[in-house]
Amino acid sequence: MSPAVFSHGDLRLYLLALLAESPQHGYGVIQALTDRTGGTYTPSAGTIYPRLAKLEEEGLVTKTADGRTTIYAITDAGRAELASREGDLQGIEAGLSDSVRLIANEVRQSVQEAMKSLRADLAAAAHEERTGSASSYREASARADDRIAGREELRRADASINAFRAQVRADLRTHVARGGALPAKVVSELDAALDNAAHAVTAALAALRP
Repeated sequence: MSPAVFSHGDLRLYLLALLAESPQHGYGVIQALTDRTGGTYTPSAGTIYPRLAKLEEEGLVTKTADGRTTIYAITDAGRAELASREGDLQGIEAGLSDSVRLIANEVRQSVQEAMKSLRADLAAAAHEERTGSASSYREASARADDRIAGREELRRADASINAFRAQVRADLRTHVARGGALPAKVVSELDAALDNAAHAVTAALAALRP
C-alpha cells in the first residue's frame, strides 16, 4: 500500500507551500514531493492535477502556458492563505518528517531482515543438497520458500501498521496544531481499539499453530 504521508486536506496546503517557493509545472510538483519525502511518496498525476485545478478555481493558483508546458504559480490570495495557516503548515512539515523517517527506517530494516533470512535459507538448502537426498532438498527448498513468503507478508504487515500509525499521528498533530481539543476519551477509545486489534491478531495466529 502507499504510505500515508499526508492526512486529508494537508496535501492542498503543502502544494501551496511548494508553489510559494517557485512556479512549477505539474511534473515538477510531483518530483518535488518525491524529493521532499526521500522517495517514499510519489503521487500520481491523477492526484496532483485535480488539486492544482481546484486551487486555480479558488483563485489561489494561476496557470500559464510555456510552449507545451503548463506552469503553475501561487497568487497573492494563495500567499495570504498560506500565511494565515502557518501553524498548520508547521504541523504538516513536522508530521511529514516523522512519517518519512519512520517509513525509511522500516523499509531499511525490512530489507536487511529479508536479505539475512534469504542467505540463511539458501545456506540451509545448499547444505541439504550436499548431505541429503533429492527429496530432502526439495523439502528444504519448500520450507525456504515458505519462510521467504512469510517474511514478505511480515513486511506487508509492517508497512500497513506503519502507514496507519503515520496517518493517525499526522491527523492528531494537525488537529492540535489547528487549536483543536483532544479529549482523554478519544485517546482512551484509541487505546481500546488498538488493544482489541492486537487480541484479534494474537487469536488468529494461535489458531494457525499446529
